[in-house]
Amino acid sequence: MKQAKIIIDRHFTIGEIDRRIYGSFLEHMGRAVYGGVYQPGNPHTDENGFRTDTIELVKELNTPVVRYPGGNFVSGFNWEDSVGPKENRPRRAETAWKVVETNQFGLNEFMEWTKKAGTAPLMAVNLGTRGIEAAKSIVEYCNFEGGTYFSDLRKKHGYAKPHHIRMWCLGNEMDGWWQTGAKTAREYGRLANETAKAMKAVDPAIELVACGSSGPLMPTFGSWESTVLEHCYDSVEYISLHSYYNNKADNTREFLANNMGMDEFINSVIAICDSVRAKKQKKKRINLSFDEWNIWNSFPDTSYKEDEWSVAPHQLEDVYNFEDALLVGSLLITLMRHADRVKIACMAQLVNVIAPIMTSDKGAWRQTIFYPFLHASRYGNGTAMNTIVESPRYETRSFGPVPSLDSVVVWNEESGELTVFAVNKDLENDMEVTCDLRQFTGYSLQEHTLMTHDDLKAVNTENDPDRVVPAAGYGAKMTDGKLSVVLGKHSWNVIRFKK
Repeated sequence: MKQAKIIIDRHFTIGEIDRRIYGSFLEHMGRAVYGGVYQPGNPHTDENGFRTDTIELVKELNTPVVRYPGGNFVSGFNWEDSVGPKENRPRRAETAWKVVETNQFGLNEFMEWTKKAGTAPLMAVNLGTRGIEAAKSIVEYCNFEGGTYFSDLRKKHGYAKPHHIRMWCLGNEMDGWWQTGAKTAREYGRLANETAKAMKAVDPAIELVACGSSGPLMPTFGSWESTVLEHCYDSVEYISLHSYYNNKADNTREFLANNMGMDEFINSVIAICDSVRAKKQKKKRINLSFDEWNIWNSFPDTSYKEDEWSVAPHQLEDVYNFEDALLVGSLLITLMRHADRVKIACMAQLVNVIAPIMTSDKGAWRQTIFYPFLHASRYGNGTAMNTIVESPRYETRSFGPVPSLDSVVVWNEESGELTVFAVNKDLENDMEVTCDLRQFTGYSLQEHTLMTHDDLKAVNTENDPDRVVPAAGYGAKMTDGKLSVVLGKHSWNVIRFKK
């Protein structure tokens, strides 16, 4: 049997994990909103038209923040269309996804939904077709107490108290050729800076996310981040990262190595941020918002062209299999391992569209990727330990030699909990893993949760929603303060200790 070792020291830490890294994303796209979270007349909806089955699953995921309303959608969005009496809201030709937007679910409905779902908003403003004035106005509408045009308009719409939205994205993927109102780095950096100043003049307490490049493979990547931050460094708190992964080549070994790509991407953006910081001689540090990440096997998907200019067609509804869940586990581990700089992250998206939750008219169910996200959100709280992994490696075309074991240890000193997250990527062999925990006196083994399946392509469906689910692990033991456990081949593992 192959051997591996996890090494930690209670004095060597990465940083406190910000719970916002377990965020998600809800865009007006496909059935994410209409049919996903909002469906008046469905048996599963409440008096507001919100799907209660979806809300229960979102609450189960314990998602602390949801980015809204886009995404590409936001670059053509007039926020004023989405407030006020529903019968007066315009139907618009939504050009990002070539559908008709009814605006029946809008800003205030989203804020009501966040309260029911136990989450908080990460609101995006339109810097494609609009700009400074619209961004300033929406902050006034949402956050100002009263006595001004837009705050009084909110009251007229039935919301006496401000929404107090604290986190805002300054546009979306503004270097993308596909983006309505795409800009050069200089154009966007200048606009982001002036927009940020205007928004913070209305509410100085807000935090702002500047758009990074649309992805690490963009020709603009690197120079974009540097130029943008040259212009808006003083006005923003975060810069965004977006990246999606797929197994279109049907090479599982290569696919499961993609967390290495995420790690390289994060390190590159940190280096750029700190380079601009040094050049500007600033004490302030820019942190990262990885506000779009997931597995996206269907991109680009043209199967829905026959549904162009319809309302909420089936778009980008990826069905996730077991190997997708393994990579999601490794990507979550990567985010935790960068807890010192990644402070926000959003799995894109939340419902139906490349999402952990799926719905039909009859009900909702959990996709395979739901479970590692659930475990990370539930147990990945506290301090990320500087986790050293000594493991066999396997060769990949894209990343060279890759460790077969991926792991991070999280210590929540306040609650007296210690959690080991681990993915065994070996497709043929179990792995015996040891970890010396003698520094954590008084901690005892509580449980080992295991997720595996003989069929890497196994999926959960409406008719078979529990085909791929976690189960109790076996064989983990503590002897004289040392953990020994056998991690099954191709498995996701959560091993928990309690003081």
